[in-house]
Amino acid sequence: MPSNLNLAPRSKLPEIKTTIFQTMSTIANEVKAINLGQGFPDFACDETLIAAVHQAMRDGHNQYPPMTGTLALRREIANKVLNLYGVQYDVNEEVTVTAGATQALLTVILATVNMGDEVIVIEPAYDSYIPSIQLAGGIPVLVSMNYQDGRFAIDWQKLKDSISNKTRLILINSPNNPTGVCLHEQDLSTLAELVRDTNIIVLSDEVYEHMVFDGQRHLSVAGHPELAQRSFIVSSFGKTYHVTGWKVGYVLAPAELTREFRKVHQFNVFTVNTPMQIGIAEFMRVSDHHQHLSNFYQQKRDYFRAGLSQTPFKLLDVEGSYFQCVDFSEVSELNELDFATWLTREIGVAAIPFSAFYKHQQENKLVRFCFAKQVSTLDAALERLAKLRV
Repeated sequence: MPSNLNLAPRSKLPEIKTTIFQTMSTIANEVKAINLGQGFPDFACDETLIAAVHQAMRDGHNQYPPMTGTLALRREIANKVLNLYGVQYDVNEEVTVTAGATQALLTVILATVNMGDEVIVIEPAYDSYIPSIQLAGGIPVLVSMNYQDGRFAIDWQKLKDSISNKTRLILINSPNNPTGVCLHEQDLSTLAELVRDTNIIVLSDEVYEHMVFDGQRHLSVAGHPELAQRSFIVSSFGKTYHVTGWKVGYVLAPAELTREFRKVHQFNVFTVNTPMQIGIAEFMRVSDHHQHLSNFYQQKRDYFRAGLSQTPFKLLDVEGSYFQCVDFSEVSELNELDFATWLTREIGVAAIPFSAFYKHQQENKLVRFCFAKQVSTLDAALERLAKLRV
């Protein structure tokens, strides 16, 4: 439709293009590659969960639920957190059901960050963090992890040096996407020391909380009394129950912080799918699914790593999450994006270039695979990757 008008809005995110996950998935679909890039399972969720959601629909739970989430689900969330981390969140004042974790993260940032506030982001980082900060008028302050001998670690001195009188929020993620690194007791103690006697809020992305390996346990900020009183904690039923397309998550926070969060939540999403909330609550009541998830994914991690050990890739350690990062420096001189694209088109296995997790496209000769797949999918991918030679 021809027009002389220039109606294009002034972009609030001028540097942002289509997400790398969509880009790589599109290429994978085009060439019929095995998609180990985007982080979603290719296996079904528990039939009991499907039945519970179906029954909720048949029972007439198809209208708006409370803005904060159904009472039944908030109770089950609070019970789970109490059992796992030993802290009681008030179901009415401190637990809110969200339309997935990404909406929760954006809402926390919009509720707490004002124009010119600084937000510390530890890179590599999930790709929604920085755009969310920019939409709120905040200033991302980037702190890169140290990378040495195939392992990432937070540089706490560098983070300390990045704190200023404008710092409003520190964003942490454990288990970390994409590195698979988990925070340990000393990390939480150091963080608590850094924010003590300040007004800094902590936003803790814990969506992979039930995927921690080798006998370790997830250390939630909820279980650290000093940090919990100044923290928002985000988790995801999509990740835990293999239903990423349902987009249901939750936020925990002290009542004072939750009040501000809900002011924004009620206007950017208002509320979340009713029958799925009812079904998830019932499933949580009768199932111990999350208690077995670490073992379930550790078996997949170990199986995938055993296969990858027969390739020229160098494998990074994976303490948690369902991602495996590999160093391809023995395979190719290409940069990460070009290598991931080549791998998808020519080898038939899609991966995510690690540079996508940095604002300024830092290069480490790494790509990220997702191993939340059926064994048959992993076998097919490993067969193709076995063609790689030094």
